[in-house]
Amino acid sequence: MPKAVYNVPFPLNEPVNPYIPGDSATESLLAKYKEMYNQAPIDVPMYIGGKEVRTEDKRPMSPPHDHQKVLGHFNYGGAEHVHAAIDAALAAKAEWSALPWEHRASIFLKAADLLAGPFRDKMNAATMLGQSKNVMQAEIDAACEMIDFLKFNVAYMQQIYAEQPESSDGVWNRLEYRPLEGFTFAITPFNFTAIAANLPASMAMMGNTVVWKPAESQVYSAQVIMELFKEAGVPDGVINMITVDGPVAGDIVFKHRDFAGLHFTGSTGVFKHLWKEIGANLEVYRTYPRIVGETGGKDFVVAHRSAHPKQVATAISRGAFEFQGQKCSAASRAYLPSNIAQEVLDYVVEDVNSFKMGSTEDPSNFINAVIDEKAFDKIAGYIDFINNADDAKVLAGGKYDKSKGYFIEPTVVVTENPKFKTMCEEIFGPVITIYVYDENKFEETCHLVDETSDYALTGCIFSQDRYAINTGMKILENAAGNFYINDKPTGAVVGQQPFGGARGSGTNDKAGSYLNLLRWVSPRTIKETFVSPTDYRYPFLG
Repeated sequence: MPKAVYNVPFPLNEPVNPYIPGDSATESLLAKYKEMYNQAPIDVPMYIGGKEVRTEDKRPMSPPHDHQKVLGHFNYGGAEHVHAAIDAALAAKAEWSALPWEHRASIFLKAADLLAGPFRDKMNAATMLGQSKNVMQAEIDAACEMIDFLKFNVAYMQQIYAEQPESSDGVWNRLEYRPLEGFTFAITPFNFTAIAANLPASMAMMGNTVVWKPAESQVYSAQVIMELFKEAGVPDGVINMITVDGPVAGDIVFKHRDFAGLHFTGSTGVFKHLWKEIGANLEVYRTYPRIVGETGGKDFVVAHRSAHPKQVATAISRGAFEFQGQKCSAASRAYLPSNIAQEVLDYVVEDVNSFKMGSTEDPSNFINAVIDEKAFDKIAGYIDFINNADDAKVLAGGKYDKSKGYFIEPTVVVTENPKFKTMCEEIFGPVITIYVYDENKFEETCHLVDETSDYALTGCIFSQDRYAINTGMKILENAAGNFYINDKPTGAVVGQQPFGGARGSGTNDKAGSYLNLLRWVSPRTIKETFVSPTDYRYPFLG
């Protein structure tokens, strides 16, 4: 047990390496990229308990920007591996949850320092190769945000444990923050390596043991995450990584008596399905499971007539097209006032026409490939729909080619219909649809923004008029869990802008804050009376 109340190192956001062409950090990362690209094909196992598990079912891993290249294979499992992972998590639970919290803190602080140092190039290069992120997007995500999650969550853990109740005379009241009873399940997406690490790590940090199912298109960097955790000292069985079919995993996990919690990032449709599965099995469980999810978005940019056109255009160019729009927070609809609309559009078209597109190996490429063929075909289908519509047109981009990699040009669409299909539906790709409104109808337009989408993840307002900003914020109060004023609706920083939305965008439990960690503990109130009464009679009885 702890012999003192310990203060963890004060967390600071990890500095982002700018990767200026020709500097030593850039050369080091590109050398690691080439080394990993040219190495012998790797064989990524599942990690169950203390074992690296391999099967006869080998699935290829290829860069989205060079899909003929096989980087290696990952091992695909079945029901027996899900059962084994659950058993391993439950077997590790007692010892891990009993470990004093400062030792858990030390492990994840060590992981952060390892990632900031010897693991940085490998984690970034794996993300560039497997998820087609350019050097800057990989650095912000796979290095900096993951480091921030690890360090800040340790500080939030201390903050939570320190939150204690008041005590009256003769009584000592205490709160004990127990891990959940049973095992937890993490399902993570392809688009952020940091999210893939944070979902299982945040639960494990609070004393839980985890079964983790990463996205199949993120397995390359998922392996590096497991290597990082193992090097940092995460004990066997605390985080178990499986690569299996989703319904196979769900059929076992969600019918298990000891299932205690789901930490999910992915599509709204899948999350709703999982919630229904959990609800249908409530009679099975020892306790009500915690359900935390961050899902989709249809994120907006709203410009007021007082906005600076170049600032709005830059927010659109960056917010819509960084990482090919494959962010839950990516700007995918914009509302421009008639007085500045053409100037904004001219700037955006100029930006898009200047973008370079190609392999992540070339740092001068701003645009890379979308994640896989399924995503490519879906996005291309939306572009085809636009080209055949009477009330919308492509203003820039709009071409696509998957002969070498899954490349889709950043596409700017203008519509006369504020309820046009691509103003309402999540595309998850490099497409933004823009509607021009009467400059004198800002309030009506804000109501339109609020009513158009079932999502409520991110959004922004651009204005130099403080009254307009205040009005827009009130009308759009429930339209975005992360709201930006005069900034693009992407780029939330751990410890600065806790991330999450409501409505169809999730449970808004705010990754990157203490609020998320609170979901992975079950508090126990302890009251100790120093001198117990010996007579049942109260004074009022006389």
